[in-house]
Amino acid sequence: MGARTWIEGWPVYRQLTGTDPLGRGTAAESPRSAELIDRTATADRVAKSVCPYCAVGCGQNVYVKDEQVVQIEGDPDSPVSRGRLCPKGSASKQLVTGPHRQEKVLYRAPYTREWRELDLDTAMDMVTERVIQARDRGWEDLDHKGNRARRTLGIASLGGATLDNEENYLIKKLFTALGAVQIENQARI
Repeated sequence: MGARTWIEGWPVYRQLTGTDPLGRGTAAESPRSAELIDRTATADRVAKSVCPYCAVGCGQNVYVKDEQVVQIEGDPDSPVSRGRLCPKGSASKQLVTGPHRQEKVLYRAPYTREWRELDLDTAMDMVTERVIQARDRGWEDLDHKGNRARRTLGIASLGGATLDNEENYLIKKLFTALGAVQIENQARI
């Protein structure tokens, strides 16, 4: 490699002699980075989403190729975050594609020590049956004074502050529809 070739490959030389005097574009670009293709450019589609980490509700663009998430970025159309994401939101792709993601339901029956895998439909049916049983066991048509109550004391809800307003609203509606009266949120305690 000659001295001239080495100097022309130097970013400062390209910055001073080229069309990028501030060094923010082609002057700072290496030959390797010039060949790279952005993951978002090859995506089949973009799905709009909301970051799941906190209650702010930052908008996200989820880039999908061959039905696999290839990139998650801030949504510039979001009035909440205007395209910005915190470090956790920027790393939220790992929630979908990370190797530590749980993809199976583990169930440990009462009085046993071993866990066994269940398919999601079976696990959801078990949860539904137990909610209905708890609701029926604690159901009160009338209170202690004989007034109509139509409520259950067999179910209670304690929500988390990491959910956004819409999620908390839907949880409140669900538990109210089930007849629960003990509905609380961590943020109020």
